[in-house]
Amino acid sequence: MLQGQRGPPAVLRRPPDDGGRVDGVTSLAPPAAAAPAALPAPLVMPSYGASSLDSLVPALLQAPGERPVWLPGPLGGAPQVVLLALDGLGWRQLQDRCRWAPVLVGLEGGPISSVAPTTTAAALTSLTTGMVPAAHGIVGYKFAVAGPSGPEVLNVLRWTTRSGDARPFVPPRQAQPLAAFGGRPVPVVSRSDFSGSGFSQAHQQGAREVAWTVASSLPPLVGDLLAQGEAFVYAYYEGIDKVAHAAGLGALYDAELAFVDRLVGDVMSVLPPGAALAVTSDHGQVDVGSRARPLAPPVAASTVLVSGEARFRWLHSRPGEAQDLLERAQAHYGGEAWVASRAEVVARGLFGGPLRDEFLGRLGDVAMVPLGHDAYLDPADGGDARLVCRHGGLTADEMFVPLLAAGA
Repeated sequence: MLQGQRGPPAVLRRPPDDGGRVDGVTSLAPPAAAAPAALPAPLVMPSYGASSLDSLVPALLQAPGERPVWLPGPLGGAPQVVLLALDGLGWRQLQDRCRWAPVLVGLEGGPISSVAPTTTAAALTSLTTGMVPAAHGIVGYKFAVAGPSGPEVLNVLRWTTRSGDARPFVPPRQAQPLAAFGGRPVPVVSRSDFSGSGFSQAHQQGAREVAWTVASSLPPLVGDLLAQGEAFVYAYYEGIDKVAHAAGLGALYDAELAFVDRLVGDVMSVLPPGAALAVTSDHGQVDVGSRARPLAPPVAASTVLVSGEARFRWLHSRPGEAQDLLERAQAHYGGEAWVASRAEVVARGLFGGPLRDEFLGRLGDVAMVPLGHDAYLDPADGGDARLVCRHGGLTADEMFVPLLAAGA
């Protein structure tokens, strides 16, 4: 077990930034660490193709006994597997709060990496499709699309632009054309509010939605599906992320983590003999507080659209002015952020490989990724300034997520 012995929960150790072991606990695979000269410290690269979100579902869908050894032991031979995704629970936030999560602490496993950017839209799509963002094309929380009267910015989770519902001109199943779960009709147990949404259509193609209205319904619904003989069940809960955004990493976050820990225990209680539970997340969190601010006027003046997220911001320039915008952004933010052209971001493999032209067009001309706890606000999004915790960036707090498991 990972620090799960009887008695008071021990402290889960931080994943190192230079590979190897986690203070006496062997990582599931080499941790996601910045390759030499790849990214400025302290930014870290996703470990695509190793122990990362894009490789998890393909590994779990392999036959029992044929699954890769980097999975926690209980998952290796289980004939039935439940994958529970807890939105917003980073590895480092969990390890700092072991006292609130005795069930999670008692599970076997360790950290794996998210994707870039570390945002729900990109990460959950990589999780369900088993593909890197370069392949599925959901390259951020917000990205550029062709609207009814010109370029607009799509909010992926809401599937809206300034024109409203974007489904008529950005069909979700064309924007993200890959089937989920290897084309299998896997049941997805999630909140009823998400049923049939544009994002659900985009990242859960071919799955079967099993909706709940209150979180207490999630474990019995999972139990019913297992009793019916389902070999793989995917469940999703978003409460931790909501609390972190609204209230930060304080007492309300701790209370939500304690609730989620009980929820995990309830899911474990419905596992039939031989079944296993895998728990993971899409990203971690950074408490930004007052360090979220608007773009500097000289940079904003050269920007016609803003996309991405506050911790992985894309700036879109006027035609022919991309280099000028890059130089202005570097002059104002070069000391606190990695400021790079679109070509450089793609060349360094942030999205897991080359992007086809359609997906490249979704990106801006200049990326700004904070090195610390800064965030850059979208002037078109009035609610953006109210968030306390944020994610999307490439720090270890955002990149590392848990992969924990238990067998019945």
